[in-house]
Amino acid sequence: MKPVAILVVAALLASCRGTSSKSTAAPTAQRPSVLLVTLDTTRADAVGPDASGVETPAFNALAARGRRFRQAYAAVPETLPSHLSMMSGLYPAGHGVHENARYVPASVKLVAERLHDAGYRTSAFVSSFVLAGRFGLSRGFDRYDDTLPAGASERDAKATTDAAIADLAAHAAGPRFVWVHYYEPHAPYAPPEPFKSKYAKNPYLGEVAAMDAQLGRLVSAFEQQVKGPLAIIVAADHGEGLGDHGEAQHGYLLYQSTMHVPLLVIGPGVTPSVEDTPVATRRLFFTILDWAGLGGDHSLRIAGHEVVLGEAMKPFLEYGWLPQTMAVTDRYKAIEAGRVEIYDVIADPREVNNLGSGAPIPPEMRKELGSYPVPSPDAARPAALDEEAKRRLAALGYVAASAAPIVRKDAPRPADMTALLPLIERASGLFVERKYAAVIPLLEQILARDPHNLDAALRLAVSHSGLGHNPQAIAAFQRASAIAPESQDVRTYLGLHYARVHDWDRAAALLEQVVAETPDRVTAAEALGGARVEQGTAAMDAGRTGDAIAAFERARTLQGAAFRHDLDLGVLYLAARRFEDARQAIDRELASHPDDPMALFKRAQVSVLLNEPDRLQRIELARKRADAVTRPLIERERLFR
Repeated sequence: MKPVAILVVAALLASCRGTSSKSTAAPTAQRPSVLLVTLDTTRADAVGPDASGVETPAFNALAARGRRFRQAYAAVPETLPSHLSMMSGLYPAGHGVHENARYVPASVKLVAERLHDAGYRTSAFVSSFVLAGRFGLSRGFDRYDDTLPAGASERDAKATTDAAIADLAAHAAGPRFVWVHYYEPHAPYAPPEPFKSKYAKNPYLGEVAAMDAQLGRLVSAFEQQVKGPLAIIVAADHGEGLGDHGEAQHGYLLYQSTMHVPLLVIGPGVTPSVEDTPVATRRLFFTILDWAGLGGDHSLRIAGHEVVLGEAMKPFLEYGWLPQTMAVTDRYKAIEAGRVEIYDVIADPREVNNLGSGAPIPPEMRKELGSYPVPSPDAARPAALDEEAKRRLAALGYVAASAAPIVRKDAPRPADMTALLPLIERASGLFVERKYAAVIPLLEQILARDPHNLDAALRLAVSHSGLGHNPQAIAAFQRASAIAPESQDVRTYLGLHYARVHDWDRAAALLEQVVAETPDRVTAAEALGGARVEQGTAAMDAGRTGDAIAAFERARTLQGAAFRHDLDLGVLYLAARRFEDARQAIDRELASHPDDPMALFKRAQVSVLLNEPDRLQRIELARKRADAVTRPLIERERLFR
């Protein structure tokens, strides 16, 4: 399986390949209002009639009234891309988002946009910063409530339910599309009472039970307050490892614990039943459109047969480990990551017995598995997030890699690296918190066991740089460069290091190269602008007027409106007898600082040299606004006599 560009296959994966489902249910005379509830981090075996060790009466009551899918699968075991698949009908290879903390492409049409255009009132209530409106899922919603407690990264299900119920009461007339997202079962597990005491030995299930109680409140309010026909969907975005196959949480592997999810559908044209046919949660998009009269293809009102696909690209995009893809049909599931694992998930739901790559699975399943596209490593480039956003995501356990990985032939299988995951997660959290002294020994341990991990090598270099360990930082950057000789990420961070130690010439040389090749690297461009300012200041102090002008001009080009040295540049132009340039530079300074004494003094000089009609008035204004520094300069200035 070779990496290919996403755009080449986006169209190929835009519809449910291998699916023959087409709704045959008659369209309703009146379009139903739709309630979509997504349960974060909820395993299929942790909720519903088949769950053990937990009571979920609200979900069970809904399951008795609708169609419950016992073999539903997420597209990816991460919150944002999984939700995007549900909202767009696309696998990640189609919508291009493979991890959290990325942005929804403007080209991807979301279900809320389709419904809004069709006359639905649309509202959403999300419980985690990872789904904040800034990432793009808010498109098409009349109201997108991502309000969180001050400084927090999530809110509890009760607060989210309260907000949703208040909105239902205020806007009862249909048709409505309401999406409510609960985050409860996400680590760390800390259920409220009475669930904390009742599930003291299993707080994860305690959080599921607490969430279920709020689900009951929400559904009751929806059915009582919204007028007209109603439809309800409840689904999880992914599950939780809980130690299965060595994965404590989620995001790294494709086993049932994180990919097999609960899903139920209630509404017009849906007969209460239990379905064992494998289905993809991305088909929720088509089901909602079906109810809205916008097309019935691939709707879950008819289960239909499909080869369900999935991916877990986080280890590949962040650490350079092997990419992972999944295909499910009938009772078989195949996972490809260097070699193919095949499981009979009906007879072996915990995937203990690998049937081997030669197992007799359907040809269409093997074909789909082999043709699923792997994203370019450049997709690992992190989103442009501010420090507060990075902190809030880190509080949820989501820390993006610092660099695009290196694709290598000897890359390890993620399933063989699970012992390293807790170490990586601890190191990632400490790094975001800038606890560099604590993270350095952890990064050294990671590199000892995974020496080609560019992310760890680069974070090690940055940590030493942050602590002022110049020799160790340079050595670590050399190590990172040896792993990835052509990496723009390594050059960028090395340039930032040189800027940190005030080696402006080396910083500027490296960052100039990075910006020339990749102009969209905002961090590099900002750092280069700062380096050019420092070079200009140093050249100005040394009397090298030409060098100073060149450096300041480059800084101004890079920094735009953020450039704060127009007065310095104007003075330099004046010294170089470039009077018209001096006038423009000083006028820019006066536009933001109209009473600056030095700017007024220099502008008066330029006015005289250009023989401007208002030169006498400018001299008078400079005298009037003079301070202790400029007053004697004005008195001695021959141009003013």
